[in-house]
Amino acid sequence: MDESFSLNGRRILLTGAASGMGRSFAELAAADGAHLALLDINAAGLDETMGLLDGSGRRASFAVDLADWPATEAAVLAARDALGGFDAICNIAGWDGPGRFWEQPYEMWQKLIAVNLWSTLHVCRAAVPTLVEQESGTIVNVASDAGRVGSKGETVYAAAKGGVMAFTKSAARELAPFKVTVNCICPGPTWTPLLEQEQRDNPKLIEKLIRAIPMRRAADPIDQARVIAFFASAAAGYCTGQVLSVSGGLTMVG
Repeated sequence: MDESFSLNGRRILLTGAASGMGRSFAELAAADGAHLALLDINAAGLDETMGLLDGSGRRASFAVDLADWPATEAAVLAARDALGGFDAICNIAGWDGPGRFWEQPYEMWQKLIAVNLWSTLHVCRAAVPTLVEQESGTIVNVASDAGRVGSKGETVYAAAKGGVMAFTKSAARELAPFKVTVNCICPGPTWTPLLEQEQRDNPKLIEKLIRAIPMRRAADPIDQARVIAFFASAAAGYCTGQVLSVSGGLTMVG
């Protein structure tokens, strides 16, 4: 196997590690020999994830509200010290609250934008000086196909994820001279706790959604984790500014 695809020895900070895609990626990366710093607001979930990790790499976890800039900066710098630098920054944290945007309370809008956009900006603002000083590293952002093509009932969420995509492309241009790459994946429907709750609340809607997916299933978190792993590896070293849909063919656009 081409060793450039391996995460062995890579120093990775990842957010959203307490559940879903973040936990799945943490397990994959740990089993492959990565050194990991896990960030999430959910301290109990972080502890559960830490208990699931195999491998012998270094581990650190930080319970932090990524919408809080001073707290995020402190956590990222502590993670840098724990790992001895960064090879990859993976912004996986996200949250959604479906509903008609004009009926949602302003406080929900604030949370949607804070969790889905500000968290990525905060983590990158804290981590990028280290990557620039090293003249190496990669950033992997997780947006959503809702931000690529629009999604009924997810308007503010889609706006925030669209911001992540635009940030990815602009940051890729700005950081390329420092040999730092920035890429983005856009998951389609994925069996995270949020989708599982939606299935309990509205099973007919989820059945209809899955029928619309050419591969006739929603993604498992590991489907997304594997693509994050590619972008976090040395194998993707010549990819930057890219936005890749991982949706089972649901959103095929030119």
